[in-house]
Amino acid sequence: MGEKIGKTVGFDPLQYSLLDSGDFEKLERFGGLVLARPEPLAIWKKNDPAAFRRADITYVPGGRDGKEGEWRVSRNPLPDWRLNCGKAVFRLRLTAFKHVGVFPEQSANWDWLRTNLNSGMRVLNLFGYTGGATLAAAAAGAEVTHVDSSRPAVEWARENARLSGLSEARIRWLVDDAVKFTAREIRRGSRYDAILLDPPAFGRGPKGEIWRFEDDLPPLIDRVSGLLPKRGGRLLLNAYSLGFPVRAMEQLVRTSLPFPADIESVELGLGEDTPRGFVLPAGIAVRAKW
Repeated sequence: MGEKIGKTVGFDPLQYSLLDSGDFEKLERFGGLVLARPEPLAIWKKNDPAAFRRADITYVPGGRDGKEGEWRVSRNPLPDWRLNCGKAVFRLRLTAFKHVGVFPEQSANWDWLRTNLNSGMRVLNLFGYTGGATLAAAAAGAEVTHVDSSRPAVEWARENARLSGLSEARIRWLVDDAVKFTAREIRRGSRYDAILLDPPAFGRGPKGEIWRFEDDLPPLIDRVSGLLPKRGGRLLLNAYSLGFPVRAMEQLVRTSLPFPADIESVELGLGEDTPRGFVLPAGIAVRAKW
């Protein structure tokens, strides 16, 4: 457990690179533009502080919660700003919550999906956001049900599928609350060969439903186990929520699966493109197959 993935998998350095990190910030290249953004885990010193001042775009936190802020732009993104990861293509945009529509550390999970999913498998992707895991599963030949509570996020994911040449792939796009959708699927007697979960720390469903990671994830993991087969199943849990170590997430999965499984847990990380080669922690993943 606790393996660090030192370098981002699948990206050309000219497409994406973590250029530096420290002093609670990170400096990244996204598709030709250099962005400086807050990073609460970067408690060490920057390698090159001056490089942050030369960024094309800088996110400045604001608001009462310190999350919503503003972008200070010295070089505007092109209308067709995008990022390529192998055959997957992501449209990039500046959002109010400092994100741009893709999380590069997830490329390690996408590789796992491409390796462990087969053509014809039925896959449920909960909290699907802009569709990175959906694209990886569809590229492996799986039939995917993509669920997210945000209509704009689902439309963004559909656009990424189109850009990636997957317009005709077997993907069902749903704007729905993950908890309620899963409960309905159990009542229907539905089954999936693989379930993917990437829950936020806090969120709201399309009808105002409240999601809290620590309260709602354990019962949801229990529930989704009832949608999985006793043989040949897959489960991927990704978590960004601060304060929950990888061991805790692995043991949650182990106690929720009613059958023995081969489980690996990893600490995802982004390797700096600096001589010191620091690794910026970027969440955890628990991957199970049986």
